Amino acid sequence: MRRKYKFRDSNKMYFISFAPVNWIDVFTGNEYREILLDSWKYCQQAKGLEIFGWYIMPSHIYMIVSCHGVSLKIL
Repeated sequence: MRRKYKFRDSNKMYFISFAPVNWIDVFTGNEYREILLDSWKYCQQAKGLEIFGWYIMPSHIYMIVSCHGVSLKIL
């Protein structure tokens, strides 16, 4: 099932979850988790992403995020 998130207010926190196509266990390898964490750090420093919590499962990710002043759609 595919859904598009609708971020209506950039000043609110949002709970999001996402997974690779077919729920493949991508995040079991350290190199893939490191790429993901480096990407999040870049978005925090360069784009204003605020991450309040995250949990990486082998096949999907949960996050609580916000981005003051910038739409989360463009991150």
